[in-house]
Amino acid sequence: MMQRICAGLVLGALCLSAHGARAQDDAHSQPENPPITYYWHNWADHNGVSHMTKCPLHHYTLKSMNKPAAPQWSDVLAEGQARIISTVQPDHWNGAWHTDPKVQWIIPLKGTWFVQAMDGTRVEMGPGEISLGEDQKTVPNALGQKGHLGGNVTPGSVTLMVIQLTEAPTVDQPCRFK
Repeated sequence: MMQRICAGLVLGALCLSAHGARAQDDAHSQPENPPITYYWHNWADHNGVSHMTKCPLHHYTLKSMNKPAAPQWSDVLAEGQARIISTVQPDHWNGAWHTDPKVQWIIPLKGTWFVQAMDGTRVEMGPGEISLGEDQKTVPNALGQKGHLGGNVTPGSVTLMVIQLTEAPTVDQPCRFK
């Protein structure tokens, strides 16, 4: 079966279609078990230190997004207003230490980039992988580092889809989107 990860925004709701989705021609056929997919959450703890945690998305329901389209697995994570930005980081881009401007989903479309949290955890993400940036409540450490370090891994530019949310950042809530 073909493995797919599709990220899109429909009226402010992030919807993912992951491995295991299949069209159902017969309403009486048995659906497969709901899939589990993952995202990396860059979050802040109560001491103001950022961390990267791998989090599951697993509350999928099998339904059509808009009939007559075939059913697909959907997990509505949030509803509301959002700003959608396509960014292209130039070759050898280095973002230095910074916080995300808003709580935001980041999905690489082309190339590989990395995020390093203040606790030293470094995660490299390529096309189709998902990150939730929520490190706004961090405070500078002894080296003056705050938030996260980000940069390109692969040669050439890296293209990202960024979906900024209007909600307030949280503290001590890793994997808050399930």
